Amino acid sequence: MILRAEFTTEPFEGEGDPPAHALAARDRLLEAGLEPDFGPLGTSITGDREVLLPALAAVLETALDSGAHRITLQVTVDGAPVEES
Repeated sequence: MILRAEFTTEPFEGEGDPPAHALAARDRLLEAGLEPDFGPLGTSITGDREVLLPALAAVLETALDSGAHRITLQVTVDGAPVEES
């Protein structure tokens, strides 16, 4: 099963270099062999469930250990219809 995840880590630090917690989260995904789409407002990643779920657990732990105060995470089965609220 292919999953798509999107997450943001906070606090945001405004303009300039991304905060350490955001970079650490991105690096954990890279270490897992995944290719995240890293942007100024968050990170998205698509991958096989067996690879992505453990990588996301590592992302949460790493981001918190690196100074994140909040992590917002959404996981969707790739190709599943998205309900609008």
